[in-house]
Formats: sequence, C-alpha cells, structure tokens
Amino acid sequence: MRLDEQPDAVIESLRHLFERQRSSFRQCTPLGLGKRLEALEILLQSIVNRQDTIIEAVKADFGQRSAGETRLLEIFPLVDEIRYLKRNLRRWMQPRSATANWQFLPSRAKIVYQPLGVVGVIGAWNYPVLLTLSPLANAIAAGNHVIVKPSELAPATAETLRQMISEAFPEEYAAVVTGGREVASACFALPFGHILFTGSQGVGKLVMKAAAENLTPVTLELGGKSPALVHESYPVATAADRICSAKFWNAGQTCVAPDYVLVPSTRMDEFVHKCEIVISKRYPHPASNADYTHLISQAAWDRMRDLVDDAQSKGACVLQVDSKHGDVPVGSRFFPPTLILGANDLMRVMQEEIFGPILPIVEYSGIDDALGFINARPHPLALYYFDRNESRIKKILEQTISGGVTINDCIFHFVQHQLPFGGVGPSGMGAYHGFDGFSAFSKKKGVLLQNALVGSFLDRAFRPPYTPWSDRAIGLLVGQRKVRPIQRMTLR
Repeated sequence: MRLDEQPDAVIESLRHLFERQRSSFRQCTPLGLGKRLEALEILLQSIVNRQDTIIEAVKADFGQRSAGETRLLEIFPLVDEIRYLKRNLRRWMQPRSATANWQFLPSRAKIVYQPLGVVGVIGAWNYPVLLTLSPLANAIAAGNHVIVKPSELAPATAETLRQMISEAFPEEYAAVVTGGREVASACFALPFGHILFTGSQGVGKLVMKAAAENLTPVTLELGGKSPALVHESYPVATAADRICSAKFWNAGQTCVAPDYVLVPSTRMDEFVHKCEIVISKRYPHPASNADYTHLISQAAWDRMRDLVDDAQSKGACVLQVDSKHGDVPVGSRFFPPTLILGANDLMRVMQEEIFGPILPIVEYSGIDDALGFINARPHPLALYYFDRNESRIKKILEQTISGGVTINDCIFHFVQHQLPFGGVGPSGMGAYHGFDGFSAFSKKKGVLLQNALVGSFLDRAFRPPYTPWSDRAIGLLVGQRKVRPIQRMTLR
C-alpha cells in the first residue's frame, strides 16, 4: 500500500487497513500450522524469485553495493532463518507441559503460545531486506497478521518489498505500507498487539512513547557503541583482519559493527599496520571498488566528514588507506575506510554511534583498565573479545553487559538461530530470531487444569468463611518458623 503524505488521509488509510487485518485475524482464530508453513514457504520462494530485483533495488538506494554483499549479508541469513522457522515450527507450537505446585497435585499445568493478533514491523535502511522481512517471518510463524513499514531512506527497496508482499499475500493478512515520516508516525499510533522497531535510539523513544498510549508492547532493536577488545596475547594479524572485515562490510552501516577497538599499548603500532594491510587487501582502490558500499545519503556522508574533522581538530591522527580520491564520480557517496588514532572522550567519534566506515583505535595499559573503559559507557548492542584464555573470557563475560557477544570474531552471533538477538538498556529491549522471535510475537499463556478433588478441598479449606481448621491449614502452608534476629547483608 502506497500512502500519500496528507496526515489525515494517512491515518485514515492505515486505520482502515488495521481494522481489516484485525477482523480477518478474528475470523481465522488463529491460523494453524499448515497455513503458517504455507505462508513461510510463499515468503521464502518470493525472496528467491526476486533476488536479482532486490539486489538492484538495494544498490540503487546505496548508490553502490555489490551483489555479493547483499546476497551474503541479507538474502542468505534471511532465507536460512525462514528455513529454520519452517523446520521447528511444529514443535514450538505444541503446548508445553509444566508442573503444578505440589499443593495442587495432581492438577496439571501447561503453557500455550498464542498469536497476538495484528503486529507492526518497522524496518531499517541499513539492511533494508533482512531487517524488514526477518521480523515479518517471525511474526508469521507465530500466527499473526502483519503490517510492515520499510524505511523511507531506502525507497527503491521499500517499493520492491511492497510489490513482492502484495503479490504473495492478501492485504488483510500481510501488507507493506510505504511513505515517509507521516506514515511511520501513524503506524506507531496503531493499537498493535506488538511492535518491533529497528533503528536509532531517538526514533525508538518516539515509538515507545506512541506505543504507551495503547499499552502496546515493543521490541526495540537499536544500536550504540559496540567495542572490540583485543588481549595482548592474541595474534594481532587475525584480530585486525576479523575486526576490519566486520567493520567495513556495508561501509560500517551495521548496528552490530565494532564501533571502536581497544588495543594494548604494546601492540598498537603493529595492530594499526595490520589494519592497513587488511583494508588494502579487502578493498583495493575502494573509491572505484565495486565491492565497497557507499553511504546511504548525503547527510550520512556529511556526518562522517564532520566526525573526522572534529577528531582531527582535537589532536587525533587520521589514516585513510586510499587517500587519493580523484577517481570518485561526481555525486558519489563514497567515504574511504578510515582509522582514527588517539581518539578520546572529547571527540564525537567516542560520544556517538559512528554507523559508518570510521574505526577509532584506543590503546589501553591493562585488561582491568579496558574493562573500566567499556563499563563506564552505556551497555552496547554487541561486544567482541579476542583471547584464547578461558578464565579471562569468563571474566569478560561476567563483568560486562551487552546485547550479545562474539568471542574471537565479530557479528556472527547475530546469525545463530538458537541465540536471541537484542539489546539491553539504550541499545534496545526484547529479542528475536529463531524460537525467541516466535516467542516475541506470541502470548505465552499459562493454563492450569484443576483436579476435581483438589478443587473440592480448596473450596472447604481456603475460601470464606474461615474456621480454626482453615487457620491451621494455612499455618502449615506458611510454615511454623521461629522468630530469629536478622543480620544486615553486606556485599563484600
């Protein structure tokens, strides 16, 4: 559905679509396993059939992005996740037995996963296919009807997704609505059963505020400054290769990309040198390299330039591996892979999520200093630690808080089907992927099947009018414990 930007018309059109979906959901009450599997298969086949069109649309939105990168980072993890959902959905949908409290035995208990109704998915521009259709697949698996709003910053991809979904599904089941901020704001205000939003912290706050008016639960996938920490014992060449590869995929426009890296002062020069080698190997002549992605907008390019200028003006050393940009086409949004040495907290690159091809490298003297540096900042979406010592790895995991972690590499925890993906605090709330995605879009309903004898006993013993016999029975449940002095708890 394409919507114009007249506020009243947008709100009316969206409300009409929402009511149609809600009415359809009530009539389906709810979709069973067969229909959900059918929908997932149709979605999967639609993606496979249109992958060339999708690749061209994404390239048009970025100005330059290789087909290989879109296949590897968007299409592959998306189709792999849908296949995983299909393989496991039957088991997930089964009621799960639970044990009733001993006082209620032989009563039985179970957990039922129930769809929420009509849910909303607000996609992101940096991976406009994966971060829009993956939540859609999770919501479909859970039995919901879905309204999807792709990012207006990737309009060609949004239109491609709109056409694909409209051809695959009836609008009262799954619909993509396109448009700008007026459409997004109108989506936030609908009384969805759940909203999943991927994007910035600022817009995440607006989503949460609007959802609060309807008491709509939200999953917010935001971002933040995800650190990479390299221990002095770890091979520097390997760490530099894996960190730079992850950082400069999609020109750094990745929510779980390493935002900055902490390197021991004794290995600093070596690490910087290895980073330069890696960048030259991965992206020789990046200005004209078809494998190197450009920035999504001129505003994003201007922001990268401002971040570099700010750091340089405050004493940082800026290294751009390809410093000769004479072959950059006019109007291109190419920004070179950039290393910033000597970054400190006065610089914007250490205050804001970078979300671009700039990697600050910060030196540290000891592992406890590095831990203090990380923990003095808001909880990140991801954390990356490079070390082969199990006890130190355990210490890092125990003494840091982040949405997710990859040890000795970057980003790949994101694509693990059995790991929840989500942030913590300012980097987000809630999680999805695999079973956690099915669960996020479901109501986990507890059910007690009362035993007739237990029910009769409760009627006599624990419902008014209370008797001395009732008091004795309650006393047995509470437990007759002696009064003892309490010693105040201490933490050390």
